[in-house]
Amino acid sequence: MQAIILAAGMGKRLKEYTSNNTKCMVEVCGETLIERALRDLDKRNLQRVILVVGYKGLELKNFVEGLNITTPVVFVENPVYDKTNNIYSLYLAKDYLCEDDTLLLESDIIFESAVLDALTEDTRESLVLVDKYQSWMDGTCLKLREDDTIVSFIPGKALNYSEKEEYYKTVNLYKFGKQFSRNRYVPFLEAYSKALGNNEYYEQVLKVLAVLDDAGIEAKRLSGQKWYEIDDAQDLEIATSMFAPTKERLRLMQGRYGGYWRYPALKDFCYLVNPFFPPKQMKEEMKSAYDELLVSYPSGMNVNVSLASKNTGVSKDYLVVGNGAAELIRSLMHCLDGRFGIIRPSFEEYGHRVTPDRLEVFTPDNGDFAYTVEDIIHHFEGKDIQNLILINPDNPSGNYVTAQEVYKLFEWTKKRNIRLIYDESFSDFSTDKEKSMLRNELLERFSNLFVMKSLSKSYGIPGLRLGILASTCGEVIEQVRKDVSIWNINSFAEHFMQIFGKYENSYKEGCVKLALEREWFAEELGQISAVRVIPSQANYITVELCDGSSSTEITERLLEEYDILVKDLSAKVAGSYLRIAVRDRHDNEELLKALRQIFPEGRK
Repeated sequence: MQAIILAAGMGKRLKEYTSNNTKCMVEVCGETLIERALRDLDKRNLQRVILVVGYKGLELKNFVEGLNITTPVVFVENPVYDKTNNIYSLYLAKDYLCEDDTLLLESDIIFESAVLDALTEDTRESLVLVDKYQSWMDGTCLKLREDDTIVSFIPGKALNYSEKEEYYKTVNLYKFGKQFSRNRYVPFLEAYSKALGNNEYYEQVLKVLAVLDDAGIEAKRLSGQKWYEIDDAQDLEIATSMFAPTKERLRLMQGRYGGYWRYPALKDFCYLVNPFFPPKQMKEEMKSAYDELLVSYPSGMNVNVSLASKNTGVSKDYLVVGNGAAELIRSLMHCLDGRFGIIRPSFEEYGHRVTPDRLEVFTPDNGDFAYTVEDIIHHFEGKDIQNLILINPDNPSGNYVTAQEVYKLFEWTKKRNIRLIYDESFSDFSTDKEKSMLRNELLERFSNLFVMKSLSKSYGIPGLRLGILASTCGEVIEQVRKDVSIWNINSFAEHFMQIFGKYENSYKEGCVKLALEREWFAEELGQISAVRVIPSQANYITVELCDGSSSTEITERLLEEYDILVKDLSAKVAGSYLRIAVRDRHDNEELLKALRQIFPEGRK
């Protein structure tokens, strides 16, 4: 067997990365793509590697010849690389195709060794390597029958996204048997090039072959092996985060703060979303309005506060709607003067918005990070603060103060003329009968009260970015409204608020389901010998590792071995703590299975 690597292209979309290098000379995690591919191929007892070069071909040839590669490398030059596409590069190597079974690779693909194993260990002679289509993928897709025969090749421009569940993306790695190349592919390649020219793609030949009764080539489906195609700088960034050593990979993944749909195998137990809302019908209604919403300007603040008022029952005069709670937190903290009382560990978006000298910090002195209203009052009594922040349930502990207790804090802060910022982003998941402080009578009674709520977290819509701030302090509300942009809410988020009322009962049912799932999940986590569960009333559970394991080490293992991302709390608290989001039963069982394998001592 031999390999052919197509490496003649210029890689213009990578801009500065390919201004002086060919595309395959781009580095990922300190190693060039071509070096990585050649080292993998070098382990496979190949007769030779044929490398088709063009742009910066001499530099590439010199680099490859300087590598410690034992497999002979033969260079084929495409002198018109800037006027042709990859069909011509492969045409130049067609005689080699006919001489041996061939692994065909494009040089802008990064892949783990298991990807090539999938091709070489399959006994079928000729294969197109494919992976289940995901939204981040671009280019040619296939439709397949159950027996892996190919129904059709579909170029990227012709994809029908309503049929995406049927699609498989070509990985641009192939295995061509010698007889397939001689009898089918090369004759068709020659005819196609002669008829349509050389500014085409070699996949077009496979598309023609696929219509034959016996195409001579089938699909090989990947099953979770890692690969990525690098076309631009963002692709390079994502590929780096996928293939970096574990510590660096974790750092890069955490630094993205989301966007994890680009990692289809990843199970995200780090970011906090309601898995039981919105319901399918609501999603379908949102989809049905997509075309109109995409091309329509959203409304301004007056309309959006009216929608929020309709959904919460709070007077629109008391409300501001934000592009997520984070926008409102930034603006509110900017508007308030004086010193702030905060509780740690907690959600740091508030604390990060003021200088440390303006913070008075209360840290509960117990392993559960638990506290009561009495603890809060005892600590801050007599302290020089003009503002107090309470997140309830708190993050990451899940500590919850009941509504009846919270009223005592309302009275205490009012009596001392302290503004109270009450964040109830997770309160709907509690088992308390009184879950929300978004009520006119409370806001009017306590003019010092500011209620913050992240709809993104509670309502399972982080992609829409919605948050609400409510207060009867008209001066501050007006300042915040002026501070945010005129169109701070997009049309999709506005439409969500418009139709939410029809699905309010589904939302309440979803919160009940979450509370029940949390109870079951906490019980199962607590049965793992090395894990101590901290009580939570939120859609996440914090656990302490009690066997001496490092929380960072376990976070890295979960990511590396199981593609599971959890929140390592070592930067927030002393000790070994993890915060784990509550997802649906299937996902929660996957995490439990992983933890039981990591901690195999058995159940308590």
